[in-house]
Amino acid sequence: MYCVGLTGNIASGKSTVASFFKKRGLKVISADEIARKLTTPGQTALSKIANHFGNSVINNTGELDRTALREIIFTDPKQRLWLETLLHPLIRQEISNEIRTTNSPYCVIEIPLLKNRKDYPYLNRILLVLAEREQQIERVMRRDKSPRKQALQILATQANDLNRQGIADDIVVNDNSLTELEKKIENLHYQYLQFARQKPL
Repeated sequence: MYCVGLTGNIASGKSTVASFFKKRGLKVISADEIARKLTTPGQTALSKIANHFGNSVINNTGELDRTALREIIFTDPKQRLWLETLLHPLIRQEISNEIRTTNSPYCVIEIPLLKNRKDYPYLNRILLVLAEREQQIERVMRRDKSPRKQALQILATQANDLNRQGIADDIVVNDNSLTELEKKIENLHYQYLQFARQKPL
């Protein structure tokens, strides 16, 4: 299966780009959605998170309080590293499982925290979505109803766009209308179809 890794910082437009691929009949695997499933009640990962961080990150219904957890990990790098060390191997394994059951011409894997290509050996190509920093800050504040300070903290924890450009095969700049963005994705889609046909079975 030919696999395209879709990455970019928070509020860069990754989800919009992913929706354009879905619209064209492609299987889109979301690392964030997998992480949410792994941290639902009854999952081992949630028990480990509760044991490590305490009940302050669990709400009254026994679910993960993502806002409380976000406040901890975006202000404490050691705690963020602990959480990533727990979840990332589980996420990578689940992505592998989903790839095996995919039957679309190629699949797109949305991985916000894609820093190292070697962590995802099944990726044939990496697409990076970029946006103006001020746009990202405004989108985070609007989406999460969070203060500017927290939006800046979240952005500060993510990989530098320049570093990501070093591992990207394709770069899309989300600086215009949605129509223009979709045209860019349409062009890439036809390229990826060709690459997928050429990939040895």
